Amino acid sequence: MKVIGIMTENFQFFYKLVQMLRDHNEPFIVLNFDEEIPLNVGVIATTKEERSRVKFHRVVAENSPRMAYRLAHSRLKGRESFVTLVIGIDPGRRPGLAIIGDGKIILAETVNSPESVADIVTHFSRGIKHDRLLARVGHGDPTNRDRVICSIWNIVDDVEVVDERGTTRRTEEPDADAAVSIALSTGRRLPFPPTISPTAGEIRDIQRQSRIESEGRLTISSELAEAVARGDITLPDALKVQGRKSSR
Repeated sequence: MKVIGIMTENFQFFYKLVQMLRDHNEPFIVLNFDEEIPLNVGVIATTKEERSRVKFHRVVAENSPRMAYRLAHSRLKGRESFVTLVIGIDPGRRPGLAIIGDGKIILAETVNSPESVADIVTHFSRGIKHDRLLARVGHGDPTNRDRVICSIWNIVDDVEVVDERGTTRRTEEPDADAAVSIALSTGRRLPFPPTISPTAGEIRDIQRQSRIESEGRLTISSELAEAVARGDITLPDALKVQGRKSSR
């Protein structure tokens, strides 16, 4: 069985990557730069700065341990290139994300925010050879859906909106499961990016969250709450802005 090899002198990268591999029960081996690479190593994970020191045909060079794991796992288990990479997204505050290459599931997980989708898609599209990059986004949760679409619009070749009703939830990560189902469905192609228009209810809810987050000390303005809902600013940053205004 092929395993992931870790080759780095960056302790922080090494420590976090090892923890991640152990958390996922992923077999790995630790190697020195001057060490002969065993035959059972399928891919080497290292940092971008150390890439030139690795003499191996299959290398993942990333400064993010999480992204290094994702790409190393993908290359170890799958192919090196695909005709079509399909990105499936179940929209929400913490979207489900799936990446499928020519029908094979490469990644399925829940990410931290709508804008996080763009970072992951960018890394994967650069790290895996492909001819076409297609995004399919569930039709629900319009504000977060549109945030996702706007964040990936200039990264992917096409965006389709999929009716996500009836998408399958099979594990303790139902959003990731739904993202897989969305990726495998056919949707309506968007000719241009949408306008992000938060509802009055969403704006009030973010104002409520600001009171909770500040332990009752502050309520951000509706303008700041709308900016948070659009993804233009984070809630902690909005609280800082409101705090400065209130102290004048």
